[in-house]
Amino acid sequence: MSRHSRYRRARTPLTLMATAAVAAGLFAATGGPASAAKTTSPAAKATASKAGKPTVVLVHGAFADSSSWNGVIKRLKEDGYPVVAAANPLRGVSSDAASVKHLLAGIGGPVVLVGHSYGGAVISNAAHGSGNVKALVYADAFLPDKGESANELAGKFEGSVIGEVLRPVPITNPDGSKDVDLYIDQSKFHQAFAADVPARTAGLMAVTQRPGTGSGLEEPSGEPAWKSIPSWSLVGTDDKIIPRELQVYMAKRAGARIEEIKSSHAVTVSHPDAVTRIIEQAARTVR
Repeated sequence: MSRHSRYRRARTPLTLMATAAVAAGLFAATGGPASAAKTTSPAAKATASKAGKPTVVLVHGAFADSSSWNGVIKRLKEDGYPVVAAANPLRGVSSDAASVKHLLAGIGGPVVLVGHSYGGAVISNAAHGSGNVKALVYADAFLPDKGESANELAGKFEGSVIGEVLRPVPITNPDGSKDVDLYIDQSKFHQAFAADVPARTAGLMAVTQRPGTGSGLEEPSGEPAWKSIPSWSLVGTDDKIIPRELQVYMAKRAGARIEEIKSSHAVTVSHPDAVTRIIEQAARTVR
């Protein structure tokens, strides 16, 4: 198969990832949307002030929802970190990043911003110009440079099965334009997305996955915050969505501190200890 045809096949799948990653947030750890606002989150601010620890903001990726962070949230809170799992629209990089940027503006004190999958593209854009973000953490995630889309990056290396497992659903946007929402076929979700997660859990994840739009993964990134903010990258070596080679390429280009782990794309579910560990490494550098 030619490189061009491989790229064409990867484009549709990635469009979903990018969009879907930002979309499914619940403000999981601090009690819902109110916890993210300065005037309504005294508990989060008190915890941060007492412990001297930054707030950790989590942004999930495509084909997932905020419950994918539950194991990480539990561990961070046990270690005294204020946590917010962002609600992401999953409609496009710029609009999704704007949503996260508004959330960040409502948090007092320093922030460690964490993205999984397409959420990496979102945090790269949301943190640009957000003065309270002091560290970026990428977990099996995209780190686009300015002008790059998730689809473009997906065509750089072989190894992703995403083009083989997506199920597009036509949609009409509020302005009347046509697009598609992309889902992973539920029967293929376990092996493609979460091979090292128990089948029962992966089955639930397949049912609750959030779609992203095709156009969202086509949208080019703006200026990435990783050019000016210290970054960390946890790379899943068995990732079938964003292959290891692509992850390492992006992380090295960004100057991120890289750790590798034998994991599927669903690293936040299958390895919450490792994800928590790299987040806390980043957090300890924040002053």
